[in-house]
Amino acid sequence: QVQLVESGGGLVQPGGSLRLSCAASGIIFSINTMGWFRQAPGKEREFVATISWSGGNTYYADSVKGRFTISRDNAKNTVSLQMDSLTPEDTGVYYCWAFLKTIWSAADENYWGQGTQVTVSS
Repeated sequence: QVQLVESGGGLVQPGGSLRLSCAASGIIFSINTMGWFRQAPGKEREFVATISWSGGNTYYADSVKGRFTISRDNAKNTVSLQMDSLTPEDTGVYYCWAFLKTIWSAADENYWGQGTQVTVSS
């Protein structure tokens, strides 16, 4: 029983900024990694960024490197994505992802949020 709830999506002008957040709740034993994926209309879901929960190691897709910043709040089981210098190519549904153990899990498992829409347009 794990829920990932995203917030912060919306409409923004090219060059603008937006901050997404995702809170994980439920019978969580431990979090290995959390991150963000996105999906544009007619395209496959693609990797955006991840952050490890223990060491805070970050990884970014080349398309967002230098513009997006992922961060975490371990105490709140929350991951955020600060998006700057947005372009129309960043438009899509952004999904929160978690790789974690519940109290019933023998190993880490994948969990997904329901997504939040980000639209970059003039």
